[in-house]
Amino acid sequence: MESANYTRVTEFVLIGLSQTREVQLVLFVLFLSFYLFILPGNILIICTIRLDPHLSSPMYFLLANLAFLDIWYSSITAPKMLVDFFVERKIISFAGCIAQLFFLHFVGASEMFLLTVMAFDRYAAICRPLHYATLMNRHLCSILVALSWTGGFIHSIIQVALIVRLPFCGPNELDNYFCDITQVVRIACTNTFREELVMIFSSGLISVVCFIALLMSYAFLLAMLKKHSGSGESSSRAVSTCYSHITIVVLMFGPSIYIYARPFNSFSLDKVVSVFHTVIFPLLNPIIYTLRNKEVKAAMRKLVNRYILCKER
Repeated sequence: MESANYTRVTEFVLIGLSQTREVQLVLFVLFLSFYLFILPGNILIICTIRLDPHLSSPMYFLLANLAFLDIWYSSITAPKMLVDFFVERKIISFAGCIAQLFFLHFVGASEMFLLTVMAFDRYAAICRPLHYATLMNRHLCSILVALSWTGGFIHSIIQVALIVRLPFCGPNELDNYFCDITQVVRIACTNTFREELVMIFSSGLISVVCFIALLMSYAFLLAMLKKHSGSGESSSRAVSTCYSHITIVVLMFGPSIYIYARPFNSFSLDKVVSVFHTVIFPLLNPIIYTLRNKEVKAAMRKLVNRYILCKER
């Protein structure tokens, strides 16, 4: 693996989603419309939670953090993808590729850990309602969010450390619209079996374990709610919240398991799954949660009426 024997690759060429001009234009309009429509919705969710005093519970604090991470996650790849639809030769520098890879795994892993924290929050609210305010105070929530970010940072550093030590001497084409370990490892000029094994373990296995653990946790919570269900509205609201969380968990972990929990070979579905994983699902996650939450929807309407409609009058 001595780099002195190789001409170091300084840039990568991205193949993109399609080579047909007409298809690229359709995809550009489609993704831009989606991005510009959903992105302000996520920003509105964050502003609503920050400005409405009735949404000060830990659940909403964690939701605002989820919305922020989802905006960041989708913005790592979407802007360059949109610009590259109008570029003949889609190029990204080696440093830019590593930076994109780093932030993709940093934010993605942080979100996975945050979803685990959100599951613990629901457990405390449902199974320990009398001690919920004590257990999930703002100080502890801030610590748990910080730990999620720290875990994401450590995970991402491991991926980057494995990539930067590999020699790249050509070809330098990546069969996707962004840089990720699954494509970059494939074109290294050496045997990458050990690196792939570590990456599959650190990305794929963790995704599978967290996914199963979260599904089991929510299945337990739903069983508890059905067993002790009362006639009140709070019970149905808790069930609705759990189903929203399960939907987000499936959308986040499903594509991640498909991409990382297997050998890094190329399959026809890879690009489609990557688009949903890096652009569409992250932006949809907070929206999906909000649509099932009457309190957030009511607060958003108040915010729009107070700060937007009133000014127009």
